[in-house]
Parts: sequence; C-alpha cells; structure tokens
Amino acid sequence: MAASESEGAAVADHPEYIQQNSMPEDDPNKNEQPLSVEGNQRRWGPQHAGAKELANLYSGGKRLQEILSVGMCFPLLAATFGFLCYHFQWDNSLAILLSAVAGIVTADFFSGLVHWGADTWGSIDVPVVGKNFLRPFREHHIDPTAITRHDFIETNGDNCLLTVLPLAYQVYKFVTLSPQEIHNTYTWECFIFFVAFFVMLTNQIHKWSHTYFGLPRWVTFLQDYHLILPRRHHRIHHVSPHETYYCITTGWVNYPLEIVNFWSRFEELITAVTGAKPRADDMMWAKKSD
Repeated sequence: MAASESEGAAVADHPEYIQQNSMPEDDPNKNEQPLSVEGNQRRWGPQHAGAKELANLYSGGKRLQEILSVGMCFPLLAATFGFLCYHFQWDNSLAILLSAVAGIVTADFFSGLVHWGADTWGSIDVPVVGKNFLRPFREHHIDPTAITRHDFIETNGDNCLLTVLPLAYQVYKFVTLSPQEIHNTYTWECFIFFVAFFVMLTNQIHKWSHTYFGLPRWVTFLQDYHLILPRRHHRIHHVSPHETYYCITTGWVNYPLEIVNFWSRFEELITAVTGAKPRADDMMWAKKSD
C-alpha cells in the first residue's frame, strides 16, 4: 500500500502530468479552455456557471472589511517595524536572522493550514464565514486566474485582517513595557513581526504564482530560486481534486508535509470523528452548469 501511494505521488509530481491536468494559465490568463466531454461545459474559467455565481457574491460589505483591514494592517506593520529598529542592538543580529527564517517557515505552514481548511471543509451557506471567507477559495478552483484580475485590496484584505490583532498587541507592548522588558523579549517580537509580515504577503505571492505575464524581474528571480512560491510548484495544487501542496507563502513546508501524508491523515481523522466528507462543497461548485 505504501509503495502504491508513493508511486501515485510520483506521477502527480511529474511535469507532464501537471501540464495535462492543470489549467494552462500561460494562455495568457484568459482562461481559454477546450470544452469538456461531459455536457459540453467548460471545465473552468470565468464563463463557468459556478465561477460567475461566486464572483457575483462579492459584496460592498466585504469590500469595506477589506479596505479597513488593509488600512489598519500597514500602519501597525510600520509602527512595529519602527519600534524594532529603535530597540535594535547589534548583538541581536543572529537571533533576528534566525527569527526571520522561523517566521517565514511558520507563515508558510499557517498558509497551508488555512488554505487546507477553507478548501476542504465548510460551505458557502455557513453564516458570515461562507460568503465572506470561503467564497474566494471556491471561486479559485474553477477560475484560478480570477485572482490576477483582483486589485490590491481584494487580493490582500483578508490576510491583512489576520495580522491586525497580533500587531496591535505588539504595539501595545512596545508602548507600555520598559526598555529592559522589551530587550528580554526582543527576539520573540521579531519572530511575531516576521510571521505577520509574511502572512500579510502570502496572497500577493499566491497571485504572482498565477501571473505569467508582466511580473517584475525581482519577483520572477525570487520564484525561480524558490525564495517565494514558484508558479510550477503551485500548479501541482491545481490538479483536481486539489488535495495537496497547500502551503503558498514559499511552499517549502509542502515537502515534509507530503512525505508524512499530513493532510490526508488529518482528513481521515476528521471524517472518522464527524462523518464530514472532504471537499464536498468544492466539488459541488465545480460541477455547476448553466
């Protein structure tokens, strides 16, 4: 059984398999796909019935929440960075470097955890959460390059929201603690800042992984050297049924998680306890037709 699973994983990672079973997004981002055999319906893209319905659920209230989230996140990031610079000491340099690496890895893991949870469980009908936070994940699997047509606010609003409370608490501590207390927890504060910073960047990095034209050279450099999520790497996730490679900040954590079958084992446990079926809502939207 283990050999069979490893052979399946090897096939799924093969470039030709990925090319044939994922959306050719370099076409150029027009989502132009041949009609599928079943029902003569498009498999994905903005003309897919489910994609159109989901796009229309984006509301004015959601837009306001995203604007407020971005508006709070960036001043808090700037304030926290300013306090860290003010309290910087050269003897902390190595600890800061290590906290930066740990922050990136942690943000990558949390990106996978949130991505897996939103892709796999729940439905659009869940009050508040469904239409506001799960909807983009459902849309993304049937119109993967819709994200490239989203502006900065829509792309990054929800990730900014996740950082607001941790950053606000950091600012509070910098204002109220003594210099000695700050010195004692400085490395931890750096770690939290780097986690927040890369969580904030995650969906922008994700957007770049779906953008095949017009990216700045410094972005493609970071992708090519796998310092941020590469396009080819993320394309593995977009092979239906979208059950692997969930980490989307750098993608580094995908490798160890796949080795231990982390997500599939987690899903088996949840299904055994609750009876819920993974990705049931996701598949329902993918099968919608006019």
